[in-house]
Parts: sequence; C-alpha cells; structure tokens
Amino acid sequence: MGINWTGLVSACSAFFGIWLGHVAVRFFEARLTDIRPAMAVCIALGLGLWAGALFAPVAPLSAALGILGVTFLWDAFEFYRQERRVRIGHAPANPRNPRHARILAECPAATPLDLLDRDPVGRPVTSEEAVRLVSDDRTKGRVSL
Repeated sequence: MGINWTGLVSACSAFFGIWLGHVAVRFFEARLTDIRPAMAVCIALGLGLWAGALFAPVAPLSAALGILGVTFLWDAFEFYRQERRVRIGHAPANPRNPRHARILAECPAATPLDLLDRDPVGRPVTSEEAVRLVSDDRTKGRVSL
C-alpha cells in the first residue's frame, strides 16, 4: 500500500489558493481602474484549471487543479464584492485610483482609512471611534499613508 497524497495536496491547494486569492483581490482591486479584465482573467484561469483537472493523469494533481480552479472562479466574484465593500466603507478606498476617487466622491460611507488597521481596545467600537483610533495611530507614527 502506497502513500495517498490526495488529501495533503488538496489541503495545501485550498490554503494557498484562498490565501493568494484574498491578497490578490485586495491588491489588484485597489489599483486597477477597471476590474472587468481581471474578472475575465480569473474566469478564464478557473475554467482552464477545471479542464486540466478533468484530464489530469493522477488524483492529487486533479484535486489541486480543481480546487485552484474554483478559487479563481470565486476570486472573479470577489472583485465585485470588494468594490461593494469599498463603497460602504468596509474596505479602504485608494484615492490615487480614479475609480476609487469616484467612489469616494459618490458614496459618503467610503473612506481611505483602513478601519481595522488599529491597535485593539478590547471592546467593539463605533465607526466614528474606529476613525479616531486609526487617525490617532497614524499621528503617532505607527502607520504611514
């Protein structure tokens, strides 16, 4: 009886695919002036990886390709959801990005501040208090813009 690598490969593929997707969506959504090409690339990669999974010669490779394919497809949807988070102030807007500058002008809840990038206080805080805490941290030199 040989070693079955499928479970380990699947777990690693899921972990790294989700991690990379989360970081990439936040990075590119904040910098791209149009997210539709990035969404199309994610869809094409996801479908291509799924096709590769169908024809992979061994189960661990098929599992990895299938998992990475579905994470790319989900990332395409996450570009849209991340833009909505920026509009409602749940994610920071990049004022140097023309698309985000429009969002900042049109949506009163949008903010360039990352309201979660602050020292914990041990209790829930209001939006106004979060802005103050983030602003205080920046004036103390903890975070640079």
